[in-house]
Amino acid sequence: MRISKERVDIRMQIPGATIRQHKDFGDATGLGKISGEYFTLSAGVDTTPLFAGLEGDMCQSPHWGFVLKGRLTTTDAAGTTETVNADDLFYWPPGHNVKVDADAEIIMFSPQHEHSHVIDHMIEMTKG
Repeated sequence: MRISKERVDIRMQIPGATIRQHKDFGDATGLGKISGEYFTLSAGVDTTPLFAGLEGDMCQSPHWGFVLKGRLTTTDAAGTTETVNADDLFYWPPGHNVKVDADAEIIMFSPQHEHSHVIDHMIEMTKG
């Protein structure tokens, strides 16, 4: 399956962040349906306040992806950090927060059910 960035639905758009998600992008056996996602994020974006109220106040969905440009740092429940840069493939296991160190564009593939729950939660957190 192929889809252009422009055809991936925008699920959330706030200053500094555009989150796109295409549901039913495939099926990862044991994980159910996956979604293909394209995120555009500005330097300084920090998911910590958006994930407040989720289990451990962190994203509990795994992600597999590729950094098109920029730099992002994840922090897990133990406080371990990892930085990914342009041209890096990455895997983020459940239980993470993300901080954008330099304007970034990333492509991710995530279990649709789990990550849709997280995105819906972030949308609700921005309605305040």
